[in-house]
Amino acid sequence: MRLKPIKTFVYTLAFLLFCSFNSFAEEKYTANECFEKLSRGTLKFNMALDNAIFKPVAKGYRALPVPIRKGSGNFVGNLRSLLTLSNNILQGDFKGATNTAGRFVVNTTVGILGIFDPATKMGFEKKSREDFGQTLGVWGADTGCYFVLPILGPTTVRDAVGLIGNVFIDPVYQVTHNTETDMFVGNDNLQEHNYFYYRGADAVDFRSKNIESIESLQNNSIDFYASVKSLYLQNRAQKISNAPIADKEQDDSDWEEIDNQ
Repeated sequence: MRLKPIKTFVYTLAFLLFCSFNSFAEEKYTANECFEKLSRGTLKFNMALDNAIFKPVAKGYRALPVPIRKGSGNFVGNLRSLLTLSNNILQGDFKGATNTAGRFVVNTTVGILGIFDPATKMGFEKKSREDFGQTLGVWGADTGCYFVLPILGPTTVRDAVGLIGNVFIDPVYQVTHNTETDMFVGNDNLQEHNYFYYRGADAVDFRSKNIESIESLQNNSIDFYASVKSLYLQNRAQKISNAPIADKEQDDSDWEEIDNQ
């Protein structure tokens, strides 16, 4: 068994817990800047890359028939629910974990690998996605300063650590990357690149759903950087506190990638 990744994860957690003395503090809608000038430049780079690659791909994806797009989104969302399940458990939200596990089992079987969503009709409510950055927030870790990562987008110190934590607790990542699962799941058919196909498909699905939303934000913002920061921090705070989102017509899970892509 490979212990080095586990040790690294444990050390990271220990450092976070040592630095965070405000356990279960009220989540803030603001955060200091780590290096604003660099972050602003990074956001411009990301938007240029988006206009050149991601947005055209998203528009092409949107041209597909609705049933195909919906089935693809459901399939990817079903896989993503496994990471939510891990975080439900770590947060001590066992009711949520039961709901998430129920949805996954029903949609994977009756819903044909998650392409359809019979679980909702059977009473398993579709809820917001969870990730390790949210779990750290529930545990009381402070937000830390705000910055923008190339390609991955806006984040905070806590959520950046959460991105690393997601790798260790995401069953999809572990199955596709861990050669020790070969004898159990036939890992030859679940190679590492398939994980990135899955993540890429999730990002394209999100981008296609929010073409107009992002364009509106760009066109109507006096300071686009400040608007993105405000939206990101509010979205994260609402998710950590499980507060309802302001726009009821926007599926909360549809905005997940604004945090992690």
